[in-house]
Amino acid sequence: MESKSRAIASLVLVVVLSVASLMTPPVVLAHEQPPQSPINIEKCWSSIFNVNGCVLELYRSVFSGQFGNVGVACCKVFSTIDANCWPHMFPLNPFFPPLIKDNCAHIVPE
Repeated sequence: MESKSRAIASLVLVVVLSVASLMTPPVVLAHEQPPQSPINIEKCWSSIFNVNGCVLELYRSVFSGQFGNVGVACCKVFSTIDANCWPHMFPLNPFFPPLIKDNCAHIVPE
């Protein structure tokens, strides 16, 4: 009988602690950063779509591996894109944005 009451007490304790943890707001430590605002992927791509031919230049560069085909106007726009956008814009090729940015640094000095 004593083991049965311990089991019930343990179960009640687990339930109470679980409910308490759900009701308590998370504590953000001083060294932790607050959650980032969600990335607006539409805003990330909008500047590239506003430059005539830029999407095509980037598309060709991705699939050919030749990054010298990106023009000055496209490089200017690409260099202004927030780095937080890149993983969302090019999820399958994380190395692409740094390669384009490096190539564009030779064309458009920052």
